[in-house]
Amino acid sequence: MSRARVVSMDTASERRMHRAARIDDAVNRFRAAHARRRGYRPIVIPYVGYGSPTWVRVLARVVLAAPPPAMPPRREPRVRGWRSFMAVPANGVPVVAVIAGVEHVLHPDRGGVIDEVVDATLPPGTHTIELRPTESMGFTTAQVTVIGDEETFGIVSDVDDTVMVTALPRPLLAAWNTFVLSEHARVPTPGMSVMYERVLVQHPGAPVLYLSTGAWNVAPALRRFLTRNLFPTGPLLLTHWGPTHDRFFRNGFRHKVDTLERLAREFPRIRWLLIGDDGQHDETIYGGFALAHPANVSGVAIRQLTASEAVLAGGRKKSDARTSLSGIPWVYGHDGSHLLAELKRLGVVGSRTPEGGTGVP
Repeated sequence: MSRARVVSMDTASERRMHRAARIDDAVNRFRAAHARRRGYRPIVIPYVGYGSPTWVRVLARVVLAAPPPAMPPRREPRVRGWRSFMAVPANGVPVVAVIAGVEHVLHPDRGGVIDEVVDATLPPGTHTIELRPTESMGFTTAQVTVIGDEETFGIVSDVDDTVMVTALPRPLLAAWNTFVLSEHARVPTPGMSVMYERVLVQHPGAPVLYLSTGAWNVAPALRRFLTRNLFPTGPLLLTHWGPTHDRFFRNGFRHKVDTLERLAREFPRIRWLLIGDDGQHDETIYGGFALAHPANVSGVAIRQLTASEAVLAGGRKKSDARTSLSGIPWVYGHDGSHLLAELKRLGVVGSRTPEGGTGVP
């Protein structure tokens, strides 16, 4: 049984833990002890990972859960958002991952999240791995997307207000959408799934990664949303909820910046189409990355949160200014249809399929 190698800039032992994090850990220890007395046991919530032909980044979360009911429900329950944040993390339970027939021991962090890179030899494509808590004989399966060394194009997409309407610039409404609204009531951004499909027609097999400041707690709900609304499958790159080792609350801006830098190191040959919105910091983050790594960016598409013609005209001016500054094509639009039209206009997306047919009507 081999041990996974962890990619980390530093460890908890090398820095003093924030007081809020210590309080959070104490609360979680109390909740875990209470849950175990009620018969809860560790389970693994699998996430889609990614990697290259020589390594795989495994993503999952270990939580304590009640035994499954004897009779499964007749229909899928309508889950309120707040329930995603009530799971009890099992941060002291190692997990055995079986990848290409080799076992690796993975260790969850203080929030129960597994995010480790392991050596593995796999061909490009989608593969299934097995994950099993050391306290259990049962296992669950997870998917990993292996990106070939010859791949030169990919998509990095924001989630909130890019593929899903959450109104994050308005904090109270954002809180309602996140914690109260049923996940089945979440609304997709018009035309975005079609835009992604048309872009992928031009680049068969290209990876799609969803980079968001959302918490790992909501990853299963986000995955179901993307599936229901016909978005392409791809890894979710999320962040932690609550205090971190050195901060009272996580830094979403830094999470996105660091993740893009990591992708540039991991896949230096890929030029990413960066897709986001103008409601938060996507323009600033993508602009900085495009200036620092122009060879890793094929274009930037920004969804505008208003559909007024005046803003659209302003978006055209903004795109020209951004393009002139970085040399990378920038486009703006209020939905997927407008963004696709702009990408075609600038030649980021062609109008023909690889087979010679019409890719976009």
